Amino acid sequence: MIYQLKITLSESRPPIWRRVEVEGGISLGQLHWVLQIVMGWTNSHLHQFIADGASYGMVDPEWDNCGMEMLDENKTTLEQIAPEVGSKIMYEYDFGDGWEHLIQVEEIKEPEADVFYPLCLTGKRACPPEDVGGIWGYEDFLKALQDRNHPEHEEYLQRIGGRFDPEYFNL
Repeated sequence: MIYQLKITLSESRPPIWRRVEVEGGISLGQLHWVLQIVMGWTNSHLHQFIADGASYGMVDPEWDNCGMEMLDENKTTLEQIAPEVGSKIMYEYDFGDGWEHLIQVEEIKEPEADVFYPLCLTGKRACPPEDVGGIWGYEDFLKALQDRNHPEHEEYLQRIGGRFDPEYFNL
């Protein structure tokens, strides 16, 4: 089955979101990569999925997962933790900045012939740059970019390569 998901960056105003279609049998580890690509992140930080009070992420016996009990994202599928339309899960990226994404199952349907999944259908607004301090830091980042006299204006411009359009989305 194909799951149509709406991914919304929590607390973003106006909302930053993407609509994607993925196979229900996709592992959460694979879904992580889909989210990284469609949102525009660079996979520079740790992440986790949270559903029904359980956390799913990369499990490695060599490190302690920041002291959290973590279930293996590569052994868990989307359809296991979000079995029906309306199911919601949280995806957190970058534990320092705390980018939380609400993932909601909008539709479950049969796959279409000759369609390659995963597929990004649409979205709105640019992904924030990495390491700006979460959603509240992103608001400060945008204010600094708009004000040439802001003490961090030039530093931010250099960090992002000279320009940033928060309304830009490239399907």
